[in-house]
Amino acid sequence: MLTYIALLRGINVSGHHKIKMTELKQLFLDLGYHDVFTYIQSGNVIFKSNIKESILIEDTIISAISKHFGHAIEVLVLTKNELITVFNSNPFLAKNPSMDISKLHVTLLNKKPDLAGIPPIEDLKETGDDEFQIIENTIYLYCPNGYGNTKLNNNLFEKKLQVTATTRNWKTIDKLVELSKQ
Repeated sequence: MLTYIALLRGINVSGHHKIKMTELKQLFLDLGYHDVFTYIQSGNVIFKSNIKESILIEDTIISAISKHFGHAIEVLVLTKNELITVFNSNPFLAKNPSMDISKLHVTLLNKKPDLAGIPPIEDLKETGDDEFQIIENTIYLYCPNGYGNTKLNNNLFEKKLQVTATTRNWKTIDKLVELSKQ
C-alpha cells in the first residue's frame, strides 16, 4: 500500500466550503482508503491506498466531496515520496538552513507550469521583498512580510500559469512529512 497526502484547496477558509475533519475522515474511509487521519482544519489528509495513480484518487475524492458536501473544490494528491522530495528541495533552506521557516510557503501545482507565464509574476516580485522559485510543479515562496501581505498568492499563480494550485506554510509541510512517515 502506498501512503498519500491529499491537499484540499479552499475549504474552511473565511466560512466557505465548511467540512468537519471528522466527516472528511469518514468520507475517505467510506471510499476504501486505510489508515486515514487529518491534520488541521485546512484539508490535509494522510491515507493509504492500493491505487497507484494519483489522478484516479484525486478524481474520486473530488467527486465524493461534491456529492457528500456539495462543494466543488480542487484536490491535489501526492505520494509520500513526492512530498518528501518537495520538502528536501526547498532552495531557500538549502541556501540558509537557519532561515525563519514562518516566512516560507509552498504552492503545489497540479502540473508543471508553462513558463511563458513567468514574466508578469517576475514583475510583481520586483515590487516587494518576496521571492519565489519554481522547481518542476512546486513554487517555493519566501515572504519576509508574511504570506497575508504578498502579491505572490495562490490565485495569482493559478491565473498566470493556468494551473490548479494550493498553498501550505512550511510548518504544515514539515508536519505532513513527519506524519506520513508513521
